[in-house]
Amino acid sequence: MKKITVYCGSNTGKNPAYKAGAIALAEEMILRKMDLVYGAGKVGLMGVIANQMLSVGRNVYGIIPQKLVDVEVAHQGCTELTVVETMRDRKWLMAERGDGFVAMPGGIGTLEELFEIMTLNQLAYIQKPLALYNVEGYYDKLIDFLSFASEEGFLKDEQKELLIISDDPAEMLDKMATYEPKYIPKWGSN
Repeated sequence: MKKITVYCGSNTGKNPAYKAGAIALAEEMILRKMDLVYGAGKVGLMGVIANQMLSVGRNVYGIIPQKLVDVEVAHQGCTELTVVETMRDRKWLMAERGDGFVAMPGGIGTLEELFEIMTLNQLAYIQKPLALYNVEGYYDKLIDFLSFASEEGFLKDEQKELLIISDDPAEMLDKMATYEPKYIPKWGSN
């Protein structure tokens, strides 16, 4: 894995641990000589991780729709800044360019991106590792919900188990590096 697509908040959140987590992930990616693909924001956790990567000369590939450029949230310091027309275009390019995906704490956009990658993996449009970076237990309730969805027959256990969950960037990236894709047909009985 050379490029990691990171999904995260355009805010830093209330808990300072989220910002510290973004810096810790960037530091681990830097140690491994990885580059960042992300939503090109200069604000929130997006700006934190991008600035950390850029501060040591790592490549940062930002992808952003024109509408967000117009409201001046684009990070102009990206190694490469790609401006697209729609959020859908942005998400597809981010999925295409990354060798793996990390969902850090974030809001609705981050959740949408997380579930889109889960769906693309489930349907074998892509076969790349996806991790929840569970800083300070941020995703605990979502993890509980995924277990509930599985218990209720709407998510196969095997699909849920393909989601890498960790609060430690080194462990998470190690697991991503050894990820083996597995096609799990959605159709049929659970």
